[in-house]
Amino acid sequence: MQVNYKRYGLYLLRWQASTPILAGVGIILASMGQLVAAIVANLIGGLIFFWVDQFIFTSQALAAQWEVREKIACVDCGKVARGYRLVRSGDYDRTHDHEPEFRCEECSKKKTEQLKERGVRIE
Repeated sequence: MQVNYKRYGLYLLRWQASTPILAGVGIILASMGQLVAAIVANLIGGLIFFWVDQFIFTSQALAAQWEVREKIACVDCGKVARGYRLVRSGDYDRTHDHEPEFRCEECSKKKTEQLKERGVRIE
């Protein structure tokens, strides 16, 4: 399993942000009993943090999106192999490219470095 450290870091920050909210609700509701306060605090936390978690785990802005195809002719060297192309990453978006350019692994690595040099963030 490959870990996206940006998503993981946001998730850890999200957990830290939930602590004061849940503690505050727990203090306010403590007169109702600890169990009831914990249940209500967790329900409120779930209502709030479901949306935050949804963003963290589904946001395309947080990870590069690649397309992989088998047996392509590399646009750079012509080699027939598994082909790769970067579809989207940050401000770079080739989602609707009518003539996508696939590259073999070696040429894809070179192209990725060129994109990084141009300022495209690839996570």
